[in-house]
Amino acid sequence: MANLGHIARESSDITRLAQFYKEVFGFEDMETPDFGDLKVKWINLPGAFAMHIIQRNPSTKLPEGPYSATSAVRDPSHLPMGHHICFTVSNFESFLRTLKEKGIDTFQKTLPDGKVKQVFFFDPDGNGLEVASRSES
Repeated sequence: MANLGHIARESSDITRLAQFYKEVFGFEDMETPDFGDLKVKWINLPGAFAMHIIQRNPSTKLPEGPYSATSAVRDPSHLPMGHHICFTVSNFESFLRTLKEKGIDTFQKTLPDGKVKQVFFFDPDGNGLEVASRSES
């Protein structure tokens, strides 16, 4: 049996990206191994998984795409289905208020059965995110 260990994200500002995930989702700082010249931050979502945030090499040209921070496509209603992480929350309406208070642009929808609500948005580096309500079935 396998478990999710961590998700890696590159960023031009690892502190900013770590702070976003801590404020929006409740990630916590964790011990970060020394990688020498490579700047990294490790954060942990208690009981779930860790995120490894890696300083982007400025000389590396990232591919353009709707999930790239340099892309012109930043409308959450066009978030590509194959390029996002999904979280679930127990209080969906409260979470929506938090996003609105932070000025984060979102796109919302409800599945046809009406049981699951979804909100789509981007992190500060243009990575796609989804948050879904927990089904009350």
